Amino acid sequence: MNDKERKREKMDNPVVLALDTSTASLAAAVVRGTEVLGEIGSVAERNHSVLVVPKLQELLRSCGLTGRQVDGIAAGRGPGSYTGMRIGVTVAKTLAWAWGKPLVGVSSLEGLAYGAFHRGMEQAGTADRAGAAAADAGADDGTTWIVPIMDARRGQVYTAAFAAGDSGAKWERLADDGIRMMDRWMSELLQRLEAERHRRVRNLWIAGDLTQHEAAAGRLGEEVAAAFGDDAPQVRLLTYYMEGRWIGRLGGYRLAAGESDDVHALVPNYTQLAEAEAKLLAREEANR
Repeated sequence: MNDKERKREKMDNPVVLALDTSTASLAAAVVRGTEVLGEIGSVAERNHSVLVVPKLQELLRSCGLTGRQVDGIAAGRGPGSYTGMRIGVTVAKTLAWAWGKPLVGVSSLEGLAYGAFHRGMEQAGTADRAGAAAADAGADDGTTWIVPIMDARRGQVYTAAFAAGDSGAKWERLADDGIRMMDRWMSELLQRLEAERHRRVRNLWIAGDLTQHEAAAGRLGEEVAAAFGDDAPQVRLLTYYMEGRWIGRLGGYRLAAGESDDVHALVPNYTQLAEAEAKLLAREEANR
């Protein structure tokens, strides 16, 4: 392989240091394309500020790399914990500036959904595992909707929606990142399913830490079964926690495409309730 070929391979499969601290999990990884060179995960939300730099140093050492040897940095930019997001994004920006490396921001909700999809397919069996491996390219053969959930307190969730074909169709965003009332969001998803019967949605996976929202998600499954009968998409509740490898994978796609964010301008995604919904919530609180 000559120098030109090596450079092209490096551009196609950059070595990415990935970091996300938007949840209670400190998730970090070093990836090259689909290969995971190293990964760490630590559930210690209140200690993210103390642990993040030592953990990244430990991760790089385990991979036999220095910061100068990575090709870029991917940072989960939320939405999620305000303090957590700020820590992760600030550290990623500082390292990118110090090392002179390109920086890309990645939706933490998309990273959660993308990881949940692949893990869910692995759990489903060997045939579906092959579909998950092709999830970035392939053909349309039915659709799985993935709805990531992060608790935002007071009945609210940070959430979005994505779709991927059961046999590896192109990854697609269906709904923007936002903070929504969980009950209303479940009702909206039912309406969307009914409006898009032609899309052959086979599965709807609600993924994340569902501790506070399992009841609402379970009710959606019952309502979908009642509305669709024998043709009902399978609603599955998938407990899943952030993994750095998927932030790295998504960030790697952007870097390979020549994209990057301004290291000084990148900020966390401080998603807020829509004004009308916030006012409604305030009225409900006042009437209790």
